[in-house]
Amino acid sequence: MAQETTQQATPPAAPARTLLLLILPALAVGIGASLLFLGVSEAAEAFQDVLWQNLPDALGVGRYSVFWMMVMLTATGVAVGLVVWKVPGHAGPDPATVGLDAPVLPLGVLPGLLLATALMLAGGPSLGPENPIIAVNVGLTFWLGRRFLPRLPGGLWVMLAEAATIGALFDTPVAAALVISEALAGRKLEGHLWDHVFAPLAAAAAGALTITLVAHPTFDLDLPAFGKPGWGDTLAAIVVASVAAVLGMAAVYAFPYVHGAFSRLKHPMLALPAGGLVLGLLGALGGHLTLFKGLDEVAELARDPEGWSAGEFATMSVVKLAALLVAASCGFRGGRIFPAVFVGAALGLCAHALVPGVHPTVGVAAGVLGMLLAITRQGWVSLFTAAALVASPAILALLCIASLPAWLLVTGRPQMQLREDGTPIR
Repeated sequence: MAQETTQQATPPAAPARTLLLLILPALAVGIGASLLFLGVSEAAEAFQDVLWQNLPDALGVGRYSVFWMMVMLTATGVAVGLVVWKVPGHAGPDPATVGLDAPVLPLGVLPGLLLATALMLAGGPSLGPENPIIAVNVGLTFWLGRRFLPRLPGGLWVMLAEAATIGALFDTPVAAALVISEALAGRKLEGHLWDHVFAPLAAAAAGALTITLVAHPTFDLDLPAFGKPGWGDTLAAIVVASVAAVLGMAAVYAFPYVHGAFSRLKHPMLALPAGGLVLGLLGALGGHLTLFKGLDEVAELARDPEGWSAGEFATMSVVKLAALLVAASCGFRGGRIFPAVFVGAALGLCAHALVPGVHPTVGVAAGVLGMLLAITRQGWVSLFTAAALVASPAILALLCIASLPAWLLVTGRPQMQLREDGTPIR
């Protein structure tokens, strides 16, 4: 009787033939999504070189002088404001209301969103490409999937596009599998969890492999090697992650107020240039490393952990977080993960500068973990990203321990995402 009850409670597995039929669509989505992400990134980087190297050199202006930062960030606000105002679809919904789980946008919205994202990435605001690129890939994949394979459920196309883009963004399918598993955890599923993850994992693997073969990216910051962890390392990880979570939550609590202040300007041609001007002022305060999405800049910090004082690291942390808050509030299209990585890494290096006994690898990983937990509320993404940056298996146990108090500080509290009425999601 007990055996019969156990068998009834075990969900039926999907037939292998059903899963096999999903492999080709998943691979196609993975390759297509990664190529679109790569194309936007390459175009934005080329334009960034023009704006921040060729143009100031031709004009005889310092590339990262206060004047040029003010001009470029304000001009970026004007350019993105024009796209949001005039281009059909207005570059999609208010980015403050959108997370990684992107809505399916109409096809006509996607060109404007891509243009606004590329301009933002090139111009210097402190946001990453993840949210808008996921939204574009979801919209495009959903439209193509419903057109050419209408028998497959629409939700599957959304999941494939999200997984493929996350795999491409993080250069590994593991991140996508963790995110999809976390998203599915709250749903009532028929069949085994792995059956539902099978096709998204294939899409993520195709996306990650395409990026690896074409662009050869790396997340490893090549920080000093970290050996066997000790009690001091455990304490340092707990303290740094908790401090980072508290600092991140300060920005989260400020988010609806800053967003409301820009919303009162009531027009993208006012809000975005004003936001660009504020970002220029912040760039002048924090230096050029606090501009852009932050991955290249955090690699520069990691190349010389002793190259800045504790005060300089602290200033960069606070300025970058403020820049992330302003850019996400005034209407720039972009994501929050990559700039949050910079904030957490700078905070971890600040801890090392203050207390040399804090290993820089432990400080960076714990700082990134706590900051991402506060900003994204994505536990697996936070753990994975923090571990990937330092490429040290020994750090995983410390991060798991440090995540516990940091999570207690952020769970149940407002998130850095707003409802349509401007109130924060919890």
